[in-house]
Amino acid sequence: MKILVVGGVGYIGSHMIKRFQDTEHQIEILDNLSTGFEVNAQNYKLHVCDLSNKDQLHQILKDNNYESIMHFASFINVGESYIHPKKYYDNNVINTLNLLDCMVDLKISNFIFSSTAAVYGEPSLTPIKEDQNIAPVNPYGNTKAIVEKILKDYDLAYGLKYISLRYFNACGAHIDGTIGERHDPETHLIPLILQSASGRRKDFKVYGDDYDTKDGTCVRDYIHVMDLAEAHLLSLEKLIKNQKSDIFNIGNNKGFSVKEIIRMAEKVTQSKIPYEITSRRKGDPSELIADNKKISEKLNWSANYSDLKTILETAWEWEKLLSRSN
Repeated sequence: MKILVVGGVGYIGSHMIKRFQDTEHQIEILDNLSTGFEVNAQNYKLHVCDLSNKDQLHQILKDNNYESIMHFASFINVGESYIHPKKYYDNNVINTLNLLDCMVDLKISNFIFSSTAAVYGEPSLTPIKEDQNIAPVNPYGNTKAIVEKILKDYDLAYGLKYISLRYFNACGAHIDGTIGERHDPETHLIPLILQSASGRRKDFKVYGDDYDTKDGTCVRDYIHVMDLAEAHLLSLEKLIKNQKSDIFNIGNNKGFSVKEIIRMAEKVTQSKIPYEITSRRKGDPSELIADNKKISEKLNWSANYSDLKTILETAWEWEKLLSRSN
């Protein structure tokens, strides 16, 4: 099958590309290179295109006869989404709509969408099931919720079949150490902690220790990026076979607090990690933990790399590589 991976040189997209190496699928990448790294596209055809350029996008899709599209390209910084909501609605909603319109016009009917646990907002129950009401509390989560609603309408009206994957906290690096998480600026917890351990960061902050959790810090569900990639591959295979749209959580069904992550990181790195407690960030729910029963049962998926020690060990090897190269 010929598949276009949109945002394929970014963090999760590049790990998806690595996962495809063990398959017979023909893979091409589309990326605007705004946050990803071109080196991640080695050995693959790369189309440099922004989704806002609908004419160019349509021509690329028309010329290459893709059967399926995976969409990883979005802005993901919750804090920034409050400051620049237009940037998020333009890119995450309008640009995604451009992609969907091109797919409908060209009769490309299989779509895998990167959504987020942020669509749940402050959940009424944990672990969170997919049928729980979605009520995002920040603009980033709202953009993903809007696209999910668009997908439902496009399925009903145009027959565009999709699987939406609601990520919890993607983390870790590839087991072979060749790729990992690299954002600029970095905003994700685990790389920030490990940058402090390596000496690349001097000002690691914990945002709030007065949440209604076991130690006062936020609790999150951490899922290794290669388990995430596996879920995408299984979702695509299921979609092609059954032609039924669906939504799945991708999480570990376990929650760890910020302080628990720090303590495990200190064991893995064998170093003391200094941090400062500061005020809460706007839009941070106390606890987000996935109920992953649906994806486990329907897709026979399991989290094989998502024990906390493996996550941190792979991320630490990647951080040491980055710190040596800087």
